[in-house]
Parts: sequence; C-alpha cells; structure tokens
Amino acid sequence: MNPRTRLLLSAAAIGLLWQLPYGAQMLYPLTLLATFAHEMGHGLSALALGASFDQMLLHADGSGMAVWHGTPGRLATALIAAGGLVGPTLAGVSLLLVSRAPRFARAALVLVAALLLTVVALWVRNAFGIGFLLAWALCLGLAARLLSDAAAAFLLHLIALTLCLSWFTDLNYMFSRQAVVNGVVHLSDSEVIAQALWLPYWFWGACVAVFSLTLVLLGIGVVSRAARKANATLPSYGTLPPV
Repeated sequence: MNPRTRLLLSAAAIGLLWQLPYGAQMLYPLTLLATFAHEMGHGLSALALGASFDQMLLHADGSGMAVWHGTPGRLATALIAAGGLVGPTLAGVSLLLVSRAPRFARAALVLVAALLLTVVALWVRNAFGIGFLLAWALCLGLAARLLSDAAAAFLLHLIALTLCLSWFTDLNYMFSRQAVVNGVVHLSDSEVIAQALWLPYWFWGACVAVFSLTLVLLGIGVVSRAARKANATLPSYGTLPPV
C-alpha cells in the first residue's frame, strides 16, 4: 500500500467515524490527544517567549489547561494563546511529514511515546492526565514493536489526520468568548488574544481557522506529491518477447 493510499484511507476512516452514532466516543482517545497537543502548544509557546511552563492538566471531559506564569507582554500573551489553537495542527502536519516513509514509522512511534513520557515527568500533574498519557505511551511502544512498517505508518496517518482535522471540531471554541474547563468557565483563547491586542475574538478565531486549514492543505499536498514521486520512480517489469 503506497503512502497516498494510506493517507486517503486514514482520512476516510476518520470521516466515517465522525458520522457514526457513537463516532465521537470511538474517537475519544484521539480527541483527548488533540487536547494534549493544544495544551502543549500553550506551554511550549510560553517557554519560547520567556515565560515559565508550570504544569498541564487533562480532564476526562476532553478539556485541559496549561498553567504558565511570567510577564512576557501583550503580544507574547496573544502568541501563547494562539500557540494552543494551532498546536494540534502543527503536531498533525509534523507527523504526516514523518510518516511519508514507512521505514521510519516505527521509530516515529517510539519517539512520540518517549515524548509523552517526558511530558508526564516534567509537567502533567493530575492523575487522569498521567494515566491517559502513560496508556498512550504504552500503546505506541507496543505498536512500534508489533506492527509492520506499513501498519505503523497507517497508525501514524490516523493520529496525524485526527490532529490536523481537530481544528474543524474546534471551530465553536475558536468563535467563542468563553470555554468550560473541568466545569469551570474560562476565557477562550480567541478572547485572550482579543484582550491582549485589538479587534474582536471572532476575527482572531477566523485568522487561526484559515491558518490551520492552509497548513493542513500544504501538509497533505507535500505528502501526496512525495507519494506520486515515489510511485513514479518504482521500476516496472515487463515480459520479454520469446527469442
């Protein structure tokens, strides 16, 4: 199975699951993984902009929170908020690019598992978040050991596309002033950006949505072109005429 076919099958599987009556429940582990990528986007942005990333919380209702402190300024505050909104898309596109070559797929699964373990050790501070991420790390480690290269690449595509497409399911959040995290109302990231800079929250939500969609299309385009190039370079074997 070539990379382009795996990509299309993964996208079709996600789209089909979303349409099923219990599709959201079936995709719950992947959806919460997107929440993890969202919160990591906040935390890593905070570190990059001179703030301190204190801890991350993941909750069973699918919500999460990255706790950081510091006084990086209004623009940096807006960028930290935006980092969470684009975090899943950036993570998904990165995994798509890595999974272009099936021979690297199992190594990529091990790398992601190691990343999850590192994050648990450094930042995750609630029991549910620790258990969830440790379970994912174990599953990815077992998949890297037991799956074939092609199956590992398919799993990476499935995770990557779920992360890439999570921006679509987050549209309501992007265009909201508030969000509920573990039963408590907080400002949405779009509203944080609006208060730090100017213009209304829906403007910044639209900017993030357009950026995320563009990034996803570019990532899929790169993977598709790589697949076509790989297929074009495969040798063809014909039947020699009888002598």
